Amino acid sequence: MADELRDRKVAILTADGFEEIELTSPRDAIQMAGGKTYIVSPKNDVVRAKKGKEWSLDFDVDVPLDGANPNDYDALLVPGGVINPDQLRVIDKALDFVKAFFDAGKPVAAICHGPQVLIDAEVVAGRKMTSVKNIRKDLINAGARWEDSAVVVDQGLVTSRTPDDLPDFNEKVVEEFAEGKHAGQHA
Repeated sequence: MADELRDRKVAILTADGFEEIELTSPRDAIQMAGGKTYIVSPKNDVVRAKKGKEWSLDFDVDVPLDGANPNDYDALLVPGGVINPDQLRVIDKALDFVKAFFDAGKPVAAICHGPQVLIDAEVVAGRKMTSVKNIRKDLINAGARWEDSAVVVDQGLVTSRTPDDLPDFNEKVVEEFAEGKHAGQHA
C-alpha cells in the first residue's frame, strides 16, 4: 500500500470548521499510500478544525484557493463538519474548483456534511451517494440516489457518513484515487 498513490497530488478543499479527524484520517491514509496532500482554502494562512462542538487545531494552508489550479491535482477530498461545507458552498471559486475535478473525470471524496459542497457545485444529480443523515434530504432533492451505507462509490466519487466510517472511507479513497480518472465521473 505504500506506493499506490506515488506521484499523486491530492487537494483537500476546506475552510474553517472542518471536523478534524475527517481531514487528518484520510490525509494520513493518502500519505501512507505515497500520495502528497495539499490543503487548499479560501483562507490564506491557516484553517481551524473542530472536534465535535469544540475548536481544536490550526492547520497551515498550502495553497490559497485564489491561486489554486485544479489541473495541478489528481484528486480532491472534501472533509465535513457543519461549518466548513456551509462556508465553501457559497464561494463561486470553490464550486468552480470542485466542478473542474468532475469535468476532468478525476476522483473526488467527501464525507459527512462535505457533500453539501457538491450539491451547490451541481454535480450530484443521478449519483449514488451517502452522507450524514442530516443532509440526506438535501442530496435527494438535488437528484442524488442516497443510501445509508458506510461508504458509497459511484464512478470515482467516494462518499461516507461519519467518522465511525473512516476505515472504510479511507480504504475506498486510496483505491479510487489510485485508479485515477473515471470516464463516468463527468458532471
